[in-house]
Amino acid sequence: MANDADSFVQVCVLRVRYSETDKMGIVYNANYLVWFEMARTEYCRNLGKTYREWEAQGYYLPVVESYCKYRSPAKYDDVVTLCCRAPAEQIKPHSIMFEYRVKVEDELLAEGWTKHAFVNPEGKVYRKNNQFQLWLLEGAGKHGTGM
Repeated sequence: MANDADSFVQVCVLRVRYSETDKMGIVYNANYLVWFEMARTEYCRNLGKTYREWEAQGYYLPVVESYCKYRSPAKYDDVVTLCCRAPAEQIKPHSIMFEYRVKVEDELLAEGWTKHAFVNPEGKVYRKNNQFQLWLLEGAGKHGTGM
C-alpha cells in the first residue's frame, strides 16, 4: 500500500457495536473485511453510482484476494472512520484493487486491500476496457493520484 494518506477518501463513520466484539470488548478480526465492503460501496456511491446500478448493467466485482494488517484494536463503542481509495494504477480492464484505512480519530487501527475481478453476469472476466473500469478511472482522475 502506498503511504500517501491524502489520497484516501473518508467514506463513512460507524460506532463499534457490541456484537462486533469478542469477550474482551475488542473487534473480531473478520469484521474489518465487512467494514472494507462498507467503505468500497460508499466509495462507489460517492462517485455517483451504486453497486446495484452497476450490477443492473451487467458488472459484478467478486473479491479474489484480500489483506488486512491490524495495528491497534478497535473496541466496543469506538467511533471508527473508514477511508478508501482506488489508485488509478490498480484499475485494469479485468480487475481493481481498493485500499482501506480504519481509524479512530487520528490513530490508524488497520489498513488493507481487496482485489476484485470485473465479471459479467455469467461470471466471465472482462478482458478489454469496460464501462465500469473507465468510470472508476475517471473518478480516480478527478481526485489526483487515485483518491
